[in-house]
Amino acid sequence: MAKPHPHVYFGDRIVDAAQATLGVATSATLYGLSVYTVFPVHVDGAGRTAFRLADHYRRLVESCRIIGMDTFAGEWDFGRFVAAVTELVAANDPAEDVFVRASVHVDESIPGTRVRGCHTTVSMFVYDAVPIVPQDGMRLKTSQWRRIPDSAIPSRAKVNGAYVNSVLAKQDAIDAGYDDAIFLDGNGHVCELSAANIFLVRGGTLITPDVSCDILDGINRRTLLTLAGEDGIPVLERTVDLTELYIADEVFVTGTSAGVAPVLEVDGRVVGSGRPGPISEALRKRHTAALRSDTLHGWVTEL
Repeated sequence: MAKPHPHVYFGDRIVDAAQATLGVATSATLYGLSVYTVFPVHVDGAGRTAFRLADHYRRLVESCRIIGMDTFAGEWDFGRFVAAVTELVAANDPAEDVFVRASVHVDESIPGTRVRGCHTTVSMFVYDAVPIVPQDGMRLKTSQWRRIPDSAIPSRAKVNGAYVNSVLAKQDAIDAGYDDAIFLDGNGHVCELSAANIFLVRGGTLITPDVSCDILDGINRRTLLTLAGEDGIPVLERTVDLTELYIADEVFVTGTSAGVAPVLEVDGRVVGSGRPGPISEALRKRHTAALRSDTLHGWVTEL
């Protein structure tokens, strides 16, 4: 299990990890009223680069806007965000690739169930880039728990408290001997995993649930759609039935912490040939290269 590196950005400065604390009476603690994003930082002899940093900053801004956290955007422009990330990564001086988790917390004490006008604090920490799912082939189980609908807690906002839903689903899958869970929506259509978007391939076409299917509009999901289009792979974003996964030629998942990971089994049924498929493998290679040095799309930011 990955551990946080020793130095953390909290409030407006770098502190030791033990000093970055939120009170037990804050909304972040009482209600899970924080939003976050996670992005990779590539480290090599040439320096350090962050992947799609502007998109991750935008996701924080949009998550705050959706939830009604109205102080972050006015206090943090993109330049300040890049400067804080650069300072944090330099303070920890990682020798290998890492993930950075940036959060905006409502740290007002006992304000009740409201959000507008409440004070917020920004935190960021660095941890080793250890994937959260197997990279050589996953076994998935359809969850008995349904995905929270966008009409209850908006799927486009990465709200900390909403991830209780993911914990219930993934723990149930682990207890049953699987690697992760597949969420269905209230109508029984495929949404995503506990913390990753899902794709399938049928007849050479790449298919994924569209953004109206109670899914996170994932940044890596969008990356793969772009790369697939550039490679001439037909792409469909639409409603997906669970049984389509059973007869797919390939199934794979993606996310910052998941990478691009093939799925070899769904609900006890072998997917395709039982091995990673050619489209998922090709996109995994393209994705890995993009994380490290993609200047064509402007996806990497030097730190």
